[in-house]
Amino acid sequence: MDDYEIFEPGDCVLQSGATLPRVRLAYKTHGTLNADKSNAIVFPTHYGGRHQENEWLIGPGKALDPTAHFIIVPNMLGNGYSSSPSNTPPPYDRAAFPHVTIYDNVALQHRLVAEHFGITHLPLVLGFSMGAQQTYQWAVSYPGEVDRIIPICGSAKTSPHNWVFLEGVTAALRADAAWRDGWYDEQPVRGIRALARVWAGWGHSQAFYRELIHLKLGYASLEDFIVRAYEEDNLRFDANDLLAMAWTWQHADIGATPGFDGNFERALGSIKARALVMPCTTDLYFPPEDSAYEVQHIPGAELRPIHSIWGHTAGAGVDPADAAFIQQSVREWLAAPI
Repeated sequence: MDDYEIFEPGDCVLQSGATLPRVRLAYKTHGTLNADKSNAIVFPTHYGGRHQENEWLIGPGKALDPTAHFIIVPNMLGNGYSSSPSNTPPPYDRAAFPHVTIYDNVALQHRLVAEHFGITHLPLVLGFSMGAQQTYQWAVSYPGEVDRIIPICGSAKTSPHNWVFLEGVTAALRADAAWRDGWYDEQPVRGIRALARVWAGWGHSQAFYRELIHLKLGYASLEDFIVRAYEEDNLRFDANDLLAMAWTWQHADIGATPGFDGNFERALGSIKARALVMPCTTDLYFPPEDSAYEVQHIPGAELRPIHSIWGHTAGAGVDPADAAFIQQSVREWLAAPI
């Protein structure tokens, strides 16, 4: 049985002006919402992730403790659980699925929080990678409703270098003749495997590979690591879903929020939530220099880097030392005064 629920608000007009019909937002909750609805935390998912991948930070005694907090984990549009190319009926199925932005994701999540649960205030929103992008968007879209944010290994705007990297990832998938411009009858497996191999060169740092961490994790060889850690993970997804999530990532920009006219720095300056920004020192997608620039423009923000050779994946809590550092930081930020 599915371990998640579905919020169905009906047809939704997207930031692009397209209408996404019969929207489904898959989500899972942990804990109990208290009487005054003041203990809710939103923890969105990341690229290639679903709510299960967020559970390393959730549990009794962990930073997000369901005995004290009500944790809502919404699945990003395009991830195969929420509305996606693979599960949306015609005429918006498969390659016809409309482009979805980070703004669209957060607007839908806000409806879940406000309309379904009746929550008007959040002590914390946090997320990893694309979840961090959604975290920034929450703070900009709903500045009076969020007390604290913790974006982990992510940015408020996708940089040109990051955009180019993602263009290479998606081109690898599209190069498979079986892709057929998104109207395939069978999954373009060769393209998905190629996409995964591009990810493998970027998801971990040079030092991670140089120190042969993959062997210490129990993989028999570098090839074994690429196949089992990257190809296997991406083969869980529909090809159009992978491309839809990548488009959302490429076009992340809080400056595109209505009212800011594309001014990224002004959008950062509008953030009222207390921000703890946690890049990884060896992240190749979201380098710490980008986070430092963002922190300069967010009033009262703190930059707290994760010093790790795990690269981008440091923010996913796979390495015990990285996980412990993030857990402790989240605990401190939740306890800190507003």
